[in-house]
Amino acid sequence: MPIGVLTLHLHLSGCASLKEKRRRIKPILARLHNRLNLSAAEMDKLDSWQEAVIVCTTVANQKQHVNRLLQEAVVQVEQHGQDVDILEHHIEFI
Repeated sequence: MPIGVLTLHLHLSGCASLKEKRRRIKPILARLHNRLNLSAAEMDKLDSWQEAVIVCTTVANQKQHVNRLLQEAVVQVEQHGQDVDILEHHIEFI
């Protein structure tokens, strides 16, 4: 049973406080959970105003399905807008 892990390194343009950063990250995490049923959390760069690292994970019977869900997560974050740019992303399987 494959477990997929997606790591997204984000840049949040114009973020001027941690409060604003959390306000912009929270809808992204909710969207990933609600639309794709992924577990998602901010895992690194917690004290940085304009950067965030989000990690998403899912499990399924087939590796192709896991990969498709995680690729869709990248698309969802790219389409989210609000001056959120993906600096890099990485998918790995366990």
